Amino acid sequence: MAQKLEHRKETPSQTAGPYVHIGLAPGAAGFEIFERELGQVIAGPQSKGERIRVEGRVLDGAGAPVTDVLIEVWQANAQGRYNHPEDTSEPEFEPDFPSDFSGWGRVIPDFETGVFSFETVKPGPVPETGPGTTGRSQAPHLNLWLVARGINLGLNTRMYFSDEVEANAADPVLGRIESPGRRQTLIAMRDDTVDPPVYRFDIHLQGASETVFFDI
Repeated sequence: MAQKLEHRKETPSQTAGPYVHIGLAPGAAGFEIFERELGQVIAGPQSKGERIRVEGRVLDGAGAPVTDVLIEVWQANAQGRYNHPEDTSEPEFEPDFPSDFSGWGRVIPDFETGVFSFETVKPGPVPETGPGTTGRSQAPHLNLWLVARGINLGLNTRMYFSDEVEANAADPVLGRIESPGRRQTLIAMRDDTVDPPVYRFDIHLQGASETVFFDI
C-alpha cells in the first residue's frame, strides 16, 4: 500500500548572523581553522594591472557602522576577463592566470572601527552579457555581495571608479538608474595621495543615501 506523504510547512527564513564571520571568515574572527582560508587573496603578486586598495564602511539607516557584515568581491582582471569557465575571451595574457588571480574574495570590517579594506588590481571593462543585451562595454567595476544579521537575503551591488568618467557615462547598468544622485552611490572616490591609490566606498543599507542594490 502506498504511504501517504505528510505535508510540511515552509521553514521560516533566518538571517545570516550572528556567526557569519566564524563560518565564512574564521581567521579574521580569531579562529585558526584552515591552513589556507578561502577568499583572502583576490589578485596575487604576479597579477598584472594597477595595484589598488579599496576602503569603506557599511552603514545602517542611522549612519552607524555595521561591524558584523561580510562582503564577497567578484571582479574581472585588468583586461576584463573573469576567472570563470564561462568566460572564454582571449587572450590569456597572464602566464599565471588564473592561478595567481582568483578574482574573488571575502572581506569583513574591523570590529572596532567598522572599516573594511582589501587590495587587488583595478579591473578592465567587460562586455554586457545576458538575455536582451547587445554586448556593449561595461565600465570597470567590482561586484559586491553583502550578508549580515538582519539581512534575510544577500544584497548585491557594484562599485565603479570615479576616474572612469567616460566609461561610467556609457555603462549600460549605470544608465538604467535614472537619478544622478542614486548613480553616485555606486561611485568610489580615488585618492592618489597614498601608494597604492585608494578608492573610498561607503555602502548605506538604508536612509537618504541608500546604495543602489540589484535584484539578481
